[in-house]
Amino acid sequence: MTILELREKRNTAWNAAKAFLDSHRTEKGILTAEDDATYSKMEQEISDLGKEISRLERQEQLDAELNKPVNSPITSKPFSGKEPEKKTGRASDEYRNAMLDAFRSNFKRVSNVLQEGVDADGGYLVPAEYDHRLIDVLEEENIMRKLGTPITTSGEHKINIAATKPAAAWIEEGGALQFSDATFSQILLDAHKLHVAIKVTEELLYDNAFNLENYILAQFGKALANAEEDAFLNGDGVGKPLGLFDATGGGTVASTLTAAIKADDMMNLIYALKRPYRKSAAFIINDQNLATIRKLKDNNGAYIWQPSYQVGEPDRLLGYAVHTSAYAPLDAIAFGDYSYYNIGDRGSRSFSELRELFAGNGMIGYLAKERVDGKLILPEAVQILKLSA
Repeated sequence: MTILELREKRNTAWNAAKAFLDSHRTEKGILTAEDDATYSKMEQEISDLGKEISRLERQEQLDAELNKPVNSPITSKPFSGKEPEKKTGRASDEYRNAMLDAFRSNFKRVSNVLQEGVDADGGYLVPAEYDHRLIDVLEEENIMRKLGTPITTSGEHKINIAATKPAAAWIEEGGALQFSDATFSQILLDAHKLHVAIKVTEELLYDNAFNLENYILAQFGKALANAEEDAFLNGDGVGKPLGLFDATGGGTVASTLTAAIKADDMMNLIYALKRPYRKSAAFIINDQNLATIRKLKDNNGAYIWQPSYQVGEPDRLLGYAVHTSAYAPLDAIAFGDYSYYNIGDRGSRSFSELRELFAGNGMIGYLAKERVDGKLILPEAVQILKLSA
């Protein structure tokens, strides 16, 4: 008997058992002893048929396994490693291609895949691969993106800070315990809007030979990175992030020089920073101050500057890495652990088109926007040396 026939037989037996149960219940809703024995036999028959069906199914699976060929022919190219994961949503190739096609068609050919990334204000969220590459540009151009701690936020982000810590105290045997209070404060990461707009001619837009994608990514990435780095270093917190060098929310001023800088001043700056922070500390110096810093010598006449002899490694000053920025102030040098500078990215970046604004000039504008904030959550983690004029 085949599996199909057994299944049909079991189904018939089950329907018969249900009909028997419904028709043989007494007024009290139960079966008599004789009917109960009959129904039990019917249940046993159904159970036996189920076991036989399971047995035949296992037999079929085993036959199929044993009948598989020992060696199967290679029908594709050899591949080592994991199969590439299929990208979906904003990370998919379809979304990226649809975004580029929408650019070139004045957003007249908007594919359904773009609906996954429609921004609330009418723009289109940057495809995931574009956004990642834009982050790469920001990190390459913006030293604070490398040194700080980026956080992706969906709303106002609260960071708890221990304002006071419990202290240990010696007491006599049987003496009274001394209790101290541990208090906490909060720092809020908000979201300040940063945008960059560029114009391209209609000829370039419709010319497939022009690599519009790379042009937009490079221009937007550099512009956003420069504005971010300036704000992360010098921002006053009003409509923009709060910078490292800000007088009221940045690092702690270790000392202020009234004369030309000396090697001892750099040594004092290093040890103004608490020992735990010195493990990962580095300098941030304006590019124009490098000539002066590189000429500093110790008491033995040796330069305290140590140039890097390995590609990708920063130069060192008294053993600590040196990062330069054109946006660092000319009258200050920072030394500290910049991982305590938190960068809050609110969501993804988005594109918008500005065709009507430049229609008379035969040009098309594109706008990229992001919302970001930055704050130094522990001022003592960064020490500032103020230079003389």
